[in-house]
Amino acid sequence: MARRPLSLLLLVLALLAAAPIQAMPQLLIDMRTNEVLHARDADVPWHPASLTKLMTALIAFEAIETGQASLSTPVITSANALSVAPSKLGLPEGTAISLEDALYFLIVKSANDIAVAIGETIAGSEPAFVAMMNARAQMMGLDGTYFVNPHGLHEPAQVTTARDMAMIALTIRARFPQYDTMFSTRTVEAGQSRSHANNELLTGFAGTDGMKTGYVCASGLNIVATATRSGRQLMAVVLGANSSRERGEMTAQMLFSGFAGGYRGMGMTVTQIANRPGLIAVDMRADICGANAANYRAERIAEFPLGLEGQMSYLTDTIVPPTHRATILGRLASNVPLPRPRPAMAGGPVPMMAAGSAAGEIAYGDSSIVSLTPNQPPASVPGVPLPRPRPLGL
Repeated sequence: MARRPLSLLLLVLALLAAAPIQAMPQLLIDMRTNEVLHARDADVPWHPASLTKLMTALIAFEAIETGQASLSTPVITSANALSVAPSKLGLPEGTAISLEDALYFLIVKSANDIAVAIGETIAGSEPAFVAMMNARAQMMGLDGTYFVNPHGLHEPAQVTTARDMAMIALTIRARFPQYDTMFSTRTVEAGQSRSHANNELLTGFAGTDGMKTGYVCASGLNIVATATRSGRQLMAVVLGANSSRERGEMTAQMLFSGFAGGYRGMGMTVTQIANRPGLIAVDMRADICGANAANYRAERIAEFPLGLEGQMSYLTDTIVPPTHRATILGRLASNVPLPRPRPAMAGGPVPMMAAGSAAGEIAYGDSSIVSLTPNQPPASVPGVPLPRPRPLGL
């Protein structure tokens, strides 16, 4: 048999490295130690969809922390914000809400126009805010992540990995526990309108306390979810699910197995997962919204039937999560100035880059995620039942 030329072999390997990978990334982390309990393709590039809003929220929280903004800062809907596609709040141009209420609409309703309005309020323009997002991602070592917008509507260049999304979520939960309620809230009310979060675990899996879901055709259904049971805190990430049923049941199954000791752990922390360079982000449009959608859905149902009629379900608890009532402030004068960064002062807020650190050193990195945990350990959830079969006909 003739030997293939080495150059041909190298070409084939290069093409394989650049080809998309069909995967459904999964990641399960112990939030108190950052230990990876389970990982599958957590290093594969994926489109984040509305999980993007976790970084938008992180930048807003840091702006409040440094005095650049406050929870009462008015967020004004601009024509640029209103130009984005739904889901959006759709307030008339020039209408203001507080930054606090804007964050609730960002996280719970996943309002794309509010994501833009928050960015414009903090940075002066949407492009400037996106630059802040990417600078923050670089500081955190998220080398598998790049942002094009603050809301997650599909852009081919907007990519992340399950590992990177977990890093953003862990940073939020570790550094800003005062905002945990925003992520555990299911409903936001404003006047006669009610908006609900799409996190299936908030109403069906005991101990769930956040965080965010996302969906575009190119990504499938994504989720970052956190839960606490008997003093343990776990975080699960699932990307690319085919349906809300699959996303919810797969995430709940992973969390349940983690709490039950079903994973031995992988002997590493989340920061030790290395993103895979050179891969093209998976595009799920053909399977989720395109010509192959019916066939793919049938394949997924056959492979993962949990939650269907007559099948076991992990989402059988009855939970009434919090509701937040927002206030629409109305139209404000057009000459109201945007908040400006407050100069750093001795003994003041911690800057983005720690004093005395070398250029490029991450100030809020691995060690801070491990050490900065909520002051009070969350209450345990006693008597959590085992998953049980769902009756036929429901």
